[in-house]
Amino acid sequence: MIRTATPDDVPVLHALVRELAAYEKALDEVVASEEQLREALFGERPAAYAHVATADDGGGGGGQDGGDGGGGEVVGFALWFLNFSTWRGVHGIYLEDLYVRPDRRGGGHGKALLAELARICVERGYGRLEWSVLDWNAPSIAFYESLGARPQDEWTVYRLTDGALARLGGAGDRLVPEGREPKAESRS
Repeated sequence: MIRTATPDDVPVLHALVRELAAYEKALDEVVASEEQLREALFGERPAAYAHVATADDGGGGGGQDGGDGGGGEVVGFALWFLNFSTWRGVHGIYLEDLYVRPDRRGGGHGKALLAELARICVERGYGRLEWSVLDWNAPSIAFYESLGARPQDEWTVYRLTDGALARLGGAGDRLVPEGREPKAESRS
């Protein structure tokens, strides 16, 4: 079952973000707190949106309950935000994170989450649904390609974070949190 996340889901969403980061070998890069996630998703001006996949059978996982949103244990999530294509002239969805707990993979949860985002795109007239995947994540790449997604090989992602972002933004290094000096590779 797929449903829109609620504020009660924030603790399990935060735990799933950390699980995803561990899977991507980047747990040490997660600095976001539950409160930051709550504000981004449910604050006065939400900047992101989330859907959760739940297991109605109540088994497996042994993880945190997803609050009282109903539908059973939260076993996965999709966190996304709107982007805009100047070429198409319409919004799209950028999927920041898609994660299903390892013991629940193969049960259709990931496909159902992506199908819900595709449904939103179609319903709202959005022009695309896009995301990034680590180049070593062969199981996910095969899954995405089985759904009809295609890599955008001609594009290279660039990112400014931490000190480089602060310097370009005119703040020097004063906005870089303690212990968060730039790394050569950073996912999110």
